[in-house]
Amino acid sequence: MTSPSGLAAFRAPAFARFWSARLLSGLALQMETVAVGWLVYSLTHDPFALGLVGLFAFVPSVGLALVTGHVADVADRCLVLVACYGTIALGALSLAVLSWWNVQLLWPLYLQVGVVGTARAFANPAAQALLPNLVPPALLGNAVALSSTAWQLSAIVGPALGGFLYAFGGSVVFGTVTILFAASVVLLLQIESPARQAKPPDVTWAALVAGIHYIRARPVILGAISLDLFAVLFGGATAMLPVYVHDVYRVGPWALGLLRSMPAAGALLMAAAVTHRPLSRRTGRRLFQAVAVFGLATIGFGVSTSLWVALPFLFVLGASDLVSVVIRQTLVQTDTPDAMRGRVAAVNSVFIGASNELGEFESGTLAALVGVVPSVVLGGLGTLAVVLLWRRWFPALRDRDRLVEPSRPPAP
Repeated sequence: MTSPSGLAAFRAPAFARFWSARLLSGLALQMETVAVGWLVYSLTHDPFALGLVGLFAFVPSVGLALVTGHVADVADRCLVLVACYGTIALGALSLAVLSWWNVQLLWPLYLQVGVVGTARAFANPAAQALLPNLVPPALLGNAVALSSTAWQLSAIVGPALGGFLYAFGGSVVFGTVTILFAASVVLLLQIESPARQAKPPDVTWAALVAGIHYIRARPVILGAISLDLFAVLFGGATAMLPVYVHDVYRVGPWALGLLRSMPAAGALLMAAAVTHRPLSRRTGRRLFQAVAVFGLATIGFGVSTSLWVALPFLFVLGASDLVSVVIRQTLVQTDTPDAMRGRVAAVNSVFIGASNELGEFESGTLAALVGVVPSVVLGGLGTLAVVLLWRRWFPALRDRDRLVEPSRPPAP
């Protein structure tokens, strides 16, 4: 079975609106990340303080994981996204006001990071569970690739735009973030909520933990999301970009935006390739190869002493990560029935958050102990070790041929 390629998923109007909202909200999140990271480091000059940003963003997704997944399976998923994006917009507006007043305090920044983390803890499972309802099953792989393209496009433009606008003041960045999230809310309100394909589960302990049990019973899904967790947890070098910009390369905030854009540029190019030439065979092996390349690129970036040497390594890092994202997300969504998608997506979001936000905390802590460059190199070596171990521990994932096996139709 050949997967649809190109822009096929855009034939569904609801997906087109969802994609546009994902693009705008992604732009806003990337701009806010650059602004908050630069503010924190300019106030503290402490890599551990940058690590705390990741910790504050991650903790809500863990503490609320059982609740957020259940909400995504019982509530209107579009309205959940509307509420989350509206909350983030209000928080960004408060930071714009504080920046206008030139209030140089850390706690409002950490508070907003926590607000964003809480909102995303509810938004991510809802968005992941909603996506398969917006397109026919045959277009899901194409929709996942296009959705990843939106995110990566925002990750290219967002950091660069955030760094550029920061030259006019933090209030300009946070004000723009507010407007973009408000526009995302308007787009989501135009999506007609899909009809439920199954009766929502009752609020019981068994229902709350059903996503965990479902993943544990399926080695392919467990292996895919845990591989991403530990590989990116150890290889999360991007959290240290402000340190490299300020202390290693000795350039300004414009370079931070450029460096943050390069992984997304690589991912966008790879997303275009995957969209037009879908992954069809030996996907398990390709997943492990992509994560190994991610680890090698992390090591290359870690030892770079020049901005221009670092850029191609970050480009390759992003391209390899995109392959992992498309394979993992498609596996999770096609192998999970609709009635379970919210709870499974919540667990998946915790793994993603642990790999990204908790990875930032791990990177900041290790950098404070052994130095920035050794911490990044050790992280890349850790990623390679994870690849070797997971190939041995999860043979079903390693030997998976197609994203959707012919004997297993897409989940309803």
